[in-house]
Amino acid sequence: MALDFAPIWPATFAGLGAMAVLMLEVFLSRRVSSAWIGSTLMWTAVAFLVAAGVSGALGFAAGEVAVFPTTRPMIRLDRLASFAIGLVALGSALSCLLSVVYLRVLRIEHGEYYALVLLASSGMMLLVQSTDLIAVFLGIELMSIPLYVLAGFDRRRLRSNESAVKYFLVGSFASAILLYGMALLYGATGHTGYAGLRGALDLTSPLCAVGFGLLLVGFAFKIAMVPFHQWTPDVYEGAPTSVTAYMSVTVKVAAFAALLRLLQSLAPDVSSLLAALAAATLIVGNIMAVVQQNVKRLLAYSSVAHAGYAMLGLVAASDEGHAALLFYLLAYLFMNLGAFAVIVTLARDGQDLDRMTDFAGLARTRPVLAALMTLFMISLAGIPGTVGFMAKFMIFAAAVHAGWVGLVILAVVTSVISVYYYLRLPVLMYMSEPAEAPSRADEVSTGESLVLGACAVAVVLFGIFPNHWLPSLDWARASVAMLF
Repeated sequence: MALDFAPIWPATFAGLGAMAVLMLEVFLSRRVSSAWIGSTLMWTAVAFLVAAGVSGALGFAAGEVAVFPTTRPMIRLDRLASFAIGLVALGSALSCLLSVVYLRVLRIEHGEYYALVLLASSGMMLLVQSTDLIAVFLGIELMSIPLYVLAGFDRRRLRSNESAVKYFLVGSFASAILLYGMALLYGATGHTGYAGLRGALDLTSPLCAVGFGLLLVGFAFKIAMVPFHQWTPDVYEGAPTSVTAYMSVTVKVAAFAALLRLLQSLAPDVSSLLAALAAATLIVGNIMAVVQQNVKRLLAYSSVAHAGYAMLGLVAASDEGHAALLFYLLAYLFMNLGAFAVIVTLARDGQDLDRMTDFAGLARTRPVLAALMTLFMISLAGIPGTVGFMAKFMIFAAAVHAGWVGLVILAVVTSVISVYYYLRLPVLMYMSEPAEAPSRADEVSTGESLVLGACAVAVVLFGIFPNHWLPSLDWARASVAMLF
């Protein structure tokens, strides 16, 4: 029987890119000056990520469903997978552009960095396509193991090493819990494929209920949902900022897309449980962000809070809610990556400038960066005129239409709280005196400029014209129309 290899091309391109980067570094290190090696490896990684994204987008344009293997499908390329693969490839490519000068500034410019990014991206692409628990576990592990290494990539810094160890230990426990849940589900139903599980899953059975609960715990860790979020602030703070930027957007996209497919395929009645988790995530994420004095930790708790907002799309359990969730992930990619890009650009002398006080008076020394950071902060807060407002409005509306009015009221209240901590940075930048001289002689690299410009344009245009500049809403709705 002929096999259709189209579903595995995105992950394959990313994996081939990792091998190409490693081999290219060995080849170039003897023939080219070191100043050119980092840029060459970065553009090679971006080229393979573009190829992976395009191979996934072709399935979206065709509107067809392809599975691999054909006899017992474990991988499915449909419009949901194509949309998520496109977001992962875009976030990964922008992160690579953001990294080339930053790695040089921190003196950790090594080619394996881009190989690890490509390997993690291939795992994410596999994860969003999985329709079998075995493929889900393979995708999560292929995603997670390179991320553990990336979190500790700055080996000279104790803080980076600490973040890697914490991420590895907690992640290993989460993977073990996930795998144990899968084993219980297989023992109770005799199936690992979603098609078989859908007909055999019975949450009134204690074995099925415990197994499915442990499965949700594994996903909750990746999403950074309360109470499984404790790793997030330490890892975000300790990892190199370019790694934090990459993790913060791509992991969330992959985990939410995979969880959406799982819940939609198995159709369990867990909306009340998800609503309780979403409420706890909204409260803890926003309240803890208020007291942070480190910008990366603030954005870490912001990431937890945004996981709670995105959860409303799953709680709604409707096509409208699922489409709103996908648009929210698109919005979050640009506004969060843009905020971290500003921190990356400010790095100097081998150190990140990530304390709140480091941003004092930035409007006088780096006015463009201060304006961009303000734009990203008000978008994360959900101020009208930005993509953050449009994303929150859509997901709140979907939850209200599904009858979750109380949860939406809580989400609105926590959004008001978030305005306080998001606007702390603009206040410091515009109303305080600068403490030190400008960073890196006011230089902004080409890659950083491209990322900052792309994120700023997307935040504004998707906020004002969400379906006219690019039909992003139509893409999101089409992505959920063909789910299992």
